[in-house]
Amino acid sequence: MKQKNAVKLIEFRNVVKIYGQGQTAMTALDSIELTVQQGEFVAMMGPSGSGKSTCLNILGCIDTPTMGSYVFEDVAVEELSRDQRAMLRRSFIGFIFQGFNLLNRTSALENVELPLIYRRVPLKQRHAMAMEALAAVGLEKWSHHTPGELSGGQQQRVAIARAIVGHPRILLADEPTGNLDSQRSMEIMRMLQKFNREGITIVMVTHEPEMAAYADRQIHFQDGRIVADTVNEVIV
Repeated sequence: MKQKNAVKLIEFRNVVKIYGQGQTAMTALDSIELTVQQGEFVAMMGPSGSGKSTCLNILGCIDTPTMGSYVFEDVAVEELSRDQRAMLRRSFIGFIFQGFNLLNRTSALENVELPLIYRRVPLKQRHAMAMEALAAVGLEKWSHHTPGELSGGQQQRVAIARAIVGHPRILLADEPTGNLDSQRSMEIMRMLQKFNREGITIVMVTHEPEMAAYADRQIHFQDGRIVADTVNEVIV
């Protein structure tokens, strides 16, 4: 079991997130306590507005808690400066989005290289790293194709290659199969499982129970609170 000899990677300690002020204030997260161990594959579920996407944004250092603490490998993220949070995000976190978020006029290779440009990786090295990441998702032969020349499933594979190219500690996936048919969705989920078994921690937001069944653990949100946190006894 992955919980054996578990090492804590991320932790929420009484995290609260409030948007707005006074009568217009809206509590998106209400006293969240959450721990994710290194190597886990966690699915976060719940209706729209339940808080799961806000939770993912805080995990990704895109947003910060109003109150409470977010700890990433013993570092209190809310105490970091904006630049330090950006550095953490670039160095340790990979993102996968429902809408792929690829640059339309650039090749698959150039899309995958983009995070490495922000990290100032030299051209020759980032080219090699991007080709390695494309090979890991089975698209090395499509490296010079633009997104418009690729299917939806292939575009999501490019997005996954971009997310893993910097060898992140954790992948954050926001509805990664939301724009795909069932066959392509299963292909993407098996790929995520493969990377998880190779050691990458994954936290995924999904509305689909069929996709959550690929994870080790399911966390259900409702009205800004965690209402259930269960281990999958049978994983797809």
